[in-house]
Amino acid sequence: MNQKIIGLIREYIEKYKNWKPVETIWREPVIGFADAEDHLFFELKEIIGANHVLPTDIVPHAKSVIVFFLPFSKKIVKSNIFGEESSKEWDYACIETNNLINDLSKYLHETITEMGFNASLLPSTYNYDEEKLISDWSHRSVAYISGIGKFGINNMLITKSGCCGRLGSVITDMELTPSLRTSEEYCLYKVNGTCKKCIEKCVNKAFEWQNEIVIFNRQSCNEQIYEKIVAEYPIGLGDACGKCMCEMPCSYGIPRNI
Repeated sequence: MNQKIIGLIREYIEKYKNWKPVETIWREPVIGFADAEDHLFFELKEIIGANHVLPTDIVPHAKSVIVFFLPFSKKIVKSNIFGEESSKEWDYACIETNNLINDLSKYLHETITEMGFNASLLPSTYNYDEEKLISDWSHRSVAYISGIGKFGINNMLITKSGCCGRLGSVITDMELTPSLRTSEEYCLYKVNGTCKKCIEKCVNKAFEWQNEIVIFNRQSCNEQIYEKIVAEYPIGLGDACGKCMCEMPCSYGIPRNI
């Protein structure tokens, strides 16, 4: 059944440009599966916050979580390397990818329901507490649980196709085989203490070193996105900075060396 779901996701993305007038080019999606009863879901209530829900809070008797990462083309990433504000190409990619994730999630919800199972319909973004800036369902954390990526020191998820892209997830009571998690770290700093380029690249100083530990200031990151980046485009608001992900060793894949 895993291969059927993978095929549905890939086919939908391939045909999406025929249905919607989009400018974004995506590389091949990275897809994983998590056991809805994985112990890490319970740990998220301590790591992220008590408000973070369990899969069974959304879909009763949930058995699996389907996770997909849609990586941007290298051209989009390269457009966002320079300057303090995100590029038009990057903003369009974030907005159009959020729309794709919402449409894909709806498609999977409908398809899985037609197969006789239940499935969630989760938004791609904006499902967070606006004061605490903490999500009640973290696609990144769920992606980590599914085994498709590991966290870098900038809190971004590094997959086999890098960190530049967007994540989505669907909860279901369909039983799917969980993907394997690796103990290997992908972030070069976590591997051997090198790199730190993402921290240096932050244009609003949202990261601070304290005794060799990186402290992430959510408010500073949010300020850069919603107060300093003010560009508006016909399809929506350009509300994603992305500077700490672009021109990094982990931008397009798992870094092996700098």
